[in-house]
Amino acid sequence: MASNEEFRYELKIPKERIAVLIGVKGTVKKELELATNTKIMVDSKEGDVFISGEDALNLYNAKEIVRSIGRGFNPEIAKLLLKPDYAFDLIDIEQFTKSENIKRSKGRLIGTEGKARRTIENLTDCYLSIYGKTVSIIGSAENVVIARRAIEGLLKGSKHGNIYKWLEKRKKEMLQNIISEDKGV
Repeated sequence: MASNEEFRYELKIPKERIAVLIGVKGTVKKELELATNTKIMVDSKEGDVFISGEDALNLYNAKEIVRSIGRGFNPEIAKLLLKPDYAFDLIDIEQFTKSENIKRSKGRLIGTEGKARRTIENLTDCYLSIYGKTVSIIGSAENVVIARRAIEGLLKGSKHGNIYKWLEKRKKEMLQNIISEDKGV
């Protein structure tokens, strides 16, 4: 006998991100509810989001998409989390730096005119969002792990050039593995 047990998540997102989650005339929220077969209720005054549904995996996906929108991602990028091999990761910058140095750490991650962030995104095929005191990553699970290591390296003070070289090496290795798999080696 099938159970119609309902599961529920409650999370908080920054109030200034509520409008992005809801979308024009509720379009983003409706699309997310349809794609995940969940019900999303938003308390816009408090920033509380309540997600309920009967399928645990769909519910988890909806929660991760809402979290990623709350951490600064565009809803279209956040919806990539509906793909089975995609993951969301969140890094608390305060774990790596003192509060008074957060602005400097964010500056290192973004780089001049966004160069550092773009380079990490290009070399890992991931998307980054640097918002508040966090850095969020969306990409294939394997690439998210690599992007996280690069970001943590920069936060710990590694030189940009060293991080880029390491990322280029990882990317080459991954491409060689794909080519080998295609050839059946």
